[in-house]
Amino acid sequence: MSTFPKHFLWGGAIAANQAEGAYNEDGRGLVQTDVTTGGTKNSPRFTTYIDKDGKPGKYASMGHMGGHLPEGAEYAVLDTEYYPNHKAVDFYHRYKEDIKLFAEMGYSVFRLSISWARIFPNGDDAEPNQAGLDFYRSVFEECRKYGIEPLVSIWHFDTPLSLETRFDGWNNRRLVDFYVRYCEVIFKEYKDLVKYWLTFNEINNTIMFLDMFGEQPDEAYQSAYQQLHHQFVASAKAVKLGRAINPDFMFGNMICGITFYPGSSDPADILLNEHAWQQNIFYCGDVQAKGRYGSYAKRLWDAHNVTIQMEEGDLEVLAEGMVDMYTFSYYMSTVITTHEVDDKVSGNFSVGARNPYLTYSDWGWAQDPTGLQYYLEKIYDRYEVPLMVVENGLGAFDTVEEDGSIHDDYRIDYHRAHIKAMADAIANGVDLIAYTTWGCIDIVSAGTGEMRKRYGFIYVDMDDEGKGTMERTPKASFHWYKKVIASNGEDLD
Repeated sequence: MSTFPKHFLWGGAIAANQAEGAYNEDGRGLVQTDVTTGGTKNSPRFTTYIDKDGKPGKYASMGHMGGHLPEGAEYAVLDTEYYPNHKAVDFYHRYKEDIKLFAEMGYSVFRLSISWARIFPNGDDAEPNQAGLDFYRSVFEECRKYGIEPLVSIWHFDTPLSLETRFDGWNNRRLVDFYVRYCEVIFKEYKDLVKYWLTFNEINNTIMFLDMFGEQPDEAYQSAYQQLHHQFVASAKAVKLGRAINPDFMFGNMICGITFYPGSSDPADILLNEHAWQQNIFYCGDVQAKGRYGSYAKRLWDAHNVTIQMEEGDLEVLAEGMVDMYTFSYYMSTVITTHEVDDKVSGNFSVGARNPYLTYSDWGWAQDPTGLQYYLEKIYDRYEVPLMVVENGLGAFDTVEEDGSIHDDYRIDYHRAHIKAMADAIANGVDLIAYTTWGCIDIVSAGTGEMRKRYGFIYVDMDDEGKGTMERTPKASFHWYKKVIASNGEDLD
């Protein structure tokens, strides 16, 4: 008898801005990644603009995380630059082909995101874009045709760029209303097609990335914590609204899950590690899954002279709009220490001391399946709601052999170890209900904009310069995962 429950949801995940392409088709508006170039592990992506004198320019950015324009400048797509997200892997035109392949693997769930800018191109338009509504309806109907449950991220790093420029993005309280109106439209439009909704993807990145790259001014923390408060309120209001539209809806948060370890038994390291969990993981999880700010929140705010601007009734809204399930991504663990260390990791969003007990990917990410089990057990003990692992995967170089085959045994090994870790957590009492790998098909990397950093079970013929046929080819991992799903996680050989 399988360790995994009988109706466990197996599948994979993508994001609209990394997969769809068609960035300027059928009325879609621009988002941050549309003005963001490609990069590599060791060189940043760039956001492009036209300055106040009409001259083109660019600044180093973290892809979807954006940055700040020079005064008087405007975001712009430049003819001299390559923007990998513009065509991505063309899921917009090839979704039927792709979903058919997902069905062949045996998926019972497919996680994807709706691009807000396809529904409201400017974010605050008087009426939604019908072509955008029709596209996602077709996608969801195609999923249903194969018995695949859509798991939909409402916001996945793609605030309409118009809202960023005209309202200063999530710093502005008005975005709460724009977001809730967007939610109302899609909840009503897809109330019979979608059951599972995630409000904000990796919401904790807003604060976690601040500390990742050195000391930041207090103003950066004020902005980050204020943005998060607006998103918490927007999430809670969306949950309340969605339940009124369809009581069967299930809502989840979505946390960038990283397991933190103390670098030594020094009590200072133990305390620092606990504080890292509080700031980076619990702060957002507590508000969305417990309905309130943690007792440690004031300490975090006071450390950077942060004062959260709240409206009357906000705290009641947070308590009334708790999520039904806790979902998270998991790729790696990291080591926290107060001591100077010589051996450090660096690269694509990976920092801190190197863990001598672990191996690392080509992009510097610690491969730590035991860390996934630890995270599952720690989080379930804290919140006692159903959990979903909605991103987990290995970015790696893939080689196409002369006969066209792709032997990605390293990816199979990675997922096998993490599935075993999930099984152990379930055996220890964790209520885990779904696993969607990142990603089911090769897509543009969010952090670096590369195609060669491949995660999928399906190979897409496209390189880092946008050259290729877009042809889809199942890898060895495709056939392995098909067997895993068919056995409900029992056959991992």
